[in-house]
Amino acid sequence: MEDITDLLSLADRMLWTTALVAAPILLASLAVGLAVGVIQAATSVNEQTLTFVPKLAVTALVLVLFGSSMMALVGDFTQQIFAQIAVISK
Repeated sequence: MEDITDLLSLADRMLWTTALVAAPILLASLAVGLAVGVIQAATSVNEQTLTFVPKLAVTALVLVLFGSSMMALVGDFTQQIFAQIAVISK
């Protein structure tokens, strides 16, 4: 029964790590998409491809700014998972 608890704990940490890694990119893209959408609605410019370039630029900027911390978070989590797997498999 303890193994199931450990595995569920790993799954919980995996979901939180995924959310923490994905959140900056998703929130920045959401903000830019919302801003461009408001501008498009105000100016009646209905071009679908107009939101692509700003979202791409913001995604690249977020990856440049936060990419190292995202990878450090994923790397630390990977090390913890392998250590936990070694403990569980004994």
